[in-house]
Amino acid sequence: MADKVKPNAVEALSGLLFDGMTIMAGGFGLCGIPENLIAAIRETGVKDLTVISNNCGVDGFGLGILLENRQIKKMISSYVGENKLFEQLYLSGELELEFNPQGTLAERIRAGGAGIPAFFTKTGVGTLVAEGKEVREFDGELYVMERGLTADLSIVKAWKGDREGNLVYRKTARNFNPMMATAGKVTVVEVEELVDIGALDKDNIHTPGIYVDHILKGAVFEKRIERVTTRQKETV
Repeated sequence: MADKVKPNAVEALSGLLFDGMTIMAGGFGLCGIPENLIAAIRETGVKDLTVISNNCGVDGFGLGILLENRQIKKMISSYVGENKLFEQLYLSGELELEFNPQGTLAERIRAGGAGIPAFFTKTGVGTLVAEGKEVREFDGELYVMERGLTADLSIVKAWKGDREGNLVYRKTARNFNPMMATAGKVTVVEVEELVDIGALDKDNIHTPGIYVDHILKGAVFEKRIERVTTRQKETV
């Protein structure tokens, strides 16, 4: 059996990238994003990418660095409110955007990973979300059809992983990462802690290693805070 462990992000992505490909990138805001893999993709200069991700990082960090380098052609997202460059590129027509309700995006990815080509949901019926899509009635209610999503490559961030690719996520980083791990033709994972096979509690593994093709221990994790919110200290 081939060793899934790679020494770094560059090696893990070797031979996988090509212009015009579709990439799923896990994380929620700046939480649980595959920082090292994103940086490695930037260095390759691969372009015309379609990226499926909840959001597109912020200016100068996360997927935002791929925007700055003009490597992304289209985003399939649900939230894009923290990135000024994203706004500029979209309004100027340089960036395509397929906007999704957040739950719909998550389900589209989960469906793609489960081999489900399409499903019906009430979310978006009667709005711009439903334009151009099939709407069907079930039990007296209208539902809009959404297509499942898959990708040429999924880049995922987990807290712990073993050498077989079994993964454990931590808290909010569990948003989007687990379903994206199932929906890529190839899945590459970076972890904070790489452990030996058998070290993880089998009952608490979130992603089985069968979905993972390559795994690496991330060199550095900045873990930036997307938006710092504070309140005044209460006085007695």
